Amino acid sequence: MSEPYKLVDMAETGAAAVRTAFANQVAYCRANDAPVTARIVAALGTLLDKPATEFARRIADWQGPPLADALPLRAAGGLHALHLSGKSPALAPIYADADDINDATIVAGVVAGHEAALLPWLDGPPQTNEAGRSSNFIAAMLWLTEQGLPPHFDCLEIGSSAGINLMIDRYHYDLGGVQVGPEPGVMAFTPEWRGNHPPQHRIDFTGLKGCDVGPVDLTDPAQALRLKAYIWPEHTVRFERMEAAIAAATVKKPDIVRANAADFVEAALKKPQAKGTTRVLMHSIVWQYVPEDQQIRVTTAMEEAGAEATPDRPLAWIALEANRTVHQHELVVRYWPGGEASRMLGRAHAHGAWVEWMGS
Repeated sequence: MSEPYKLVDMAETGAAAVRTAFANQVAYCRANDAPVTARIVAALGTLLDKPATEFARRIADWQGPPLADALPLRAAGGLHALHLSGKSPALAPIYADADDINDATIVAGVVAGHEAALLPWLDGPPQTNEAGRSSNFIAAMLWLTEQGLPPHFDCLEIGSSAGINLMIDRYHYDLGGVQVGPEPGVMAFTPEWRGNHPPQHRIDFTGLKGCDVGPVDLTDPAQALRLKAYIWPEHTVRFERMEAAIAAATVKKPDIVRANAADFVEAALKKPQAKGTTRVLMHSIVWQYVPEDQQIRVTTAMEEAGAEATPDRPLAWIALEANRTVHQHELVVRYWPGGEASRMLGRAHAHGAWVEWMGS
């Protein structure tokens, strides 16, 4: 049985919060079929008992909120990169999920021997670009079309990372039997669908543009390795998707600018919107990384723009984000005019394996 989650304020700091963040991440990984990643995070957590390296000390003395900063995944990403690059063969037994080995001893030795390579992984949040999450965006757009909004979507994405979800128009989706997108598509998604299927409509895209504070170029092997390092090794299909995304970006790069979420949204909403299009802000598993002052600015900008929206130039907001209270990922939508109140359309697996649809 997986360990229970410990309830903690996302803004909590200090040594106890660091330990709770690691314990919660282990439990989360085990609950999401990621036993190897759970082993890595658990082994990293043992370094906190007697921090013997600068890497361990920096984690133990973390100054920010470790849960909001996804501190365990920053550290785990560094170890995974060492494994993927072949620079640390000692990690291979753990990543092979071998029995009868001492994970803590192996990880402590690797950290001591590769500290210079590992320290930079603590400097920024994980890049968790996952194409499977885009199924939720498509389902929400079908639902918005059912509400009477134009089926021509001008999409803005914050926290785009490498822009994998900005290539949404190149993918095919089977959502409970509802088919959307080109066939066969650069990638095809058939998540386990729970509940009624979403509405059946034809939709298209008039624009797909995103931002990130540190955009990733999929065509650069070193940057692509960084993204792969944040993929949980158990989830082989995600590596296959990453290779497909790299190939697609090589043909045509997604449109990403370097900007923070608030600056990007404020600027984008000031630009003219074509009649008969639905402008939509979308994001997935990124809101927790957006500073509070920027969250306020984004929300204010959307609500002010929404107040000026019209039926032939509507505005929508699609968010797939973690509810840290119940430890589930929720698909929530707002739209203007007429749907200003938040509406939860469903719950979903963090990496797109299933969708529990509640929109019908």
